Amino acid sequence: MLAITILCVGRLKERFYTDACSEYLKRLSAYSKTEIIELKEGTPDEEKRIREAFPKGAILIALCIEGEQMKSEEFAGRISRWQVNGASRLCFIIGGSNGLPEAVKKLAQERLSLSEMTFPHNLARVVLLEQIYRAFQIIEGGKYHK
Repeated sequence: MLAITILCVGRLKERFYTDACSEYLKRLSAYSKTEIIELKEGTPDEEKRIREAFPKGAILIALCIEGEQMKSEEFAGRISRWQVNGASRLCFIIGGSNGLPEAVKKLAQERLSLSEMTFPHNLARVVLLEQIYRAFQIIEGGKYHK
């Protein structure tokens, strides 16, 4: 089973975000071992703490505005290819309100943008979880993706 880490700078405070994340984590449990790691935002050693939190052997995917945009089907294909090529762990990295440090983005094997629009980083977490769930549904041929 694929292990997925969502590494987030900042904590969710609003209940509607935490409820949405919980729902998608529950749904994802059938397809992957998904965990969310939250790091404190705004500390001088933020970059170091992000790097130290990377899971060993994971493919690192930085969420950033200059990242690649793709359709849900393409994203599902990317996840499927990673699995076929032997990946056992993915790590999606979401920065805080100021984004990700450039050094962290340079370490990532992939850069992903959810949209040309700007989202609060808390909402980006929900959108990412939903898209990962949608990707597994696409891969499986489920009815969720219409």
